[in-house]
Amino acid sequence: MGMIKEFKAFIMRGNVVDLAVGVIIGAAFGKIVNSLVEDIITPLLLQPALKAAGAENIEKWAPGGMLLGKFIASVISFLVIAFVLFLIIKGMNAAARKKAEEAPAAPPEPTQTEILLTEIRDSLKK
Repeated sequence: MGMIKEFKAFIMRGNVVDLAVGVIIGAAFGKIVNSLVEDIITPLLLQPALKAAGAENIEKWAPGGMLLGKFIASVISFLVIAFVLFLIIKGMNAAARKKAEEAPAAPPEPTQTEILLTEIRDSLKK
C-alpha cells in the first residue's frame, strides 16, 4: 500500500503533470501542423506545378485536392483535447487546495500517559 501512495505522490507532483500535459498538447498540435502541410499547403503547391508540367494523373499526387475539412477537424480535435486537459488540471488544483485547507488541524491533546510523564519530568527538574 505504501508503494501506491508513493506513486500517487510522484504522479501528482507539478513537474510530472506539466510534462504530461506538454507531451499531450505537443502531440495534438503536431497533428494540426501535419494536417496543414499535407491537406492545405501540399495540394496548393503541387496541383499548379503538376498542371504546368503536364502531369496526367494529378489525383495521384494530391488526392482530393485541398482538404480543408480534415484540417478543421484536426483543429477542433486539438481544442477538445486542450479543454479536457484544462478541466482535469483545474480539478486537480481544486483537490489540492481542499487537501491543503483540511491539513492544518489542531494537534491532538496529550494522552494520560504523556501528562503523567510530563509531571514526573517537571518534578525531577525541581
